Amino acid sequence: MMHYRRFGRTEQELSVFTLGTMRWLGQSDAEVDRILATAQEVGINHLETAPAYGEAEAQLGRVLGSRRPQFLITSKFLPGTADLEGKLHRTLTALRTDYLDLCAWHGINLPEHLTWVVETGMPILTQLQAQGKVRFIGFSTHGPLDLILTAIHTGLFSFVNLHYHYFQPRNAPALAAAQAADLGVLIISPADKGGQLYQPSETLRNLCAPWDPLHFAYQFLLSHSAIHTLSLGADHPSQIHHALKSLKLTWDPTGPLIQARLHQQVQQYGDCQQCYACLPCPAGIPIPEILRLRNLVQAFDLQGFARYRYNMLGHAGHWFPGVTGDHCTDCGECLPRCPSHLDIPTLLRDTHNQLYTRPIRRLWET
Repeated sequence: MMHYRRFGRTEQELSVFTLGTMRWLGQSDAEVDRILATAQEVGINHLETAPAYGEAEAQLGRVLGSRRPQFLITSKFLPGTADLEGKLHRTLTALRTDYLDLCAWHGINLPEHLTWVVETGMPILTQLQAQGKVRFIGFSTHGPLDLILTAIHTGLFSFVNLHYHYFQPRNAPALAAAQAADLGVLIISPADKGGQLYQPSETLRNLCAPWDPLHFAYQFLLSHSAIHTLSLGADHPSQIHHALKSLKLTWDPTGPLIQARLHQQVQQYGDCQQCYACLPCPAGIPIPEILRLRNLVQAFDLQGFARYRYNMLGHAGHWFPGVTGDHCTDCGECLPRCPSHLDIPTLLRDTHNQLYTRPIRRLWET
């Protein structure tokens, strides 16, 4: 049975799973209709899309039909969007609706993005809000923690779409700030960016027993009162049903026991403690992220996920910034900063040798 949570100051009651449309690439309208029908059947009431997701908005508009009142819809617009009013009109036309329930800036990832949104974008969007074309305004982000906190503290937004996962808890302070500001919080891609947990290693399966690793990830997130809904990028109805099984579980006492087991494993086999003291790197290497991926391989045998993320470095722009570890110049600036006294240059080269295969681009840039 679906659960619902108040989405922060928007006062909207959102299902704890949101149906995302990013992975509808190549799907027929009939397939999309089956996914949407399944979502409605299980009680999902929030859909998330964007003009950047190819034909997703138009597909959603074609299959939504009379079901529109049963769903809250979010769409997202890139910072710097020219003719924002025209872009919103095209989105509403594609979705065959008169308004967006929730409208987000799509990827405030750089300081200049936030500057543009504050100075140029928000005055336009708030005018459109006053006209009833959008109800609530928020933002999504793949940016660094300090930028996310700055954006939250502007007080301009009613919700945030955020990366936060068991295997990447870096944005925990942003969760706390969002809760203090009464912002709705949607977690981006817990199944995929959270570790490709739909195809876990045998090691991870054993450590998460008796739960499925993906169910543990969902329960871990939903145990946080600051989190309201999780993005579910389903491209088949079975993925929706599988996610829903996690709601039959309860966090206590099993969840904390699994969490302690996972923590012990990474403490035993991981190198980096993820303190971020090594940054900044003069060569632009995201040292903590690369060593996090190394930890995931050593502790949990998540080679597939680690390769997928590592080989995207240098090819995803501000969505996943930085370069691969072979760019290390042995300058040594990181060494005295590391409280664990790691030989970071050696670890970077070793990780590169383990993980590098070929460059990978983001889904919508392939």
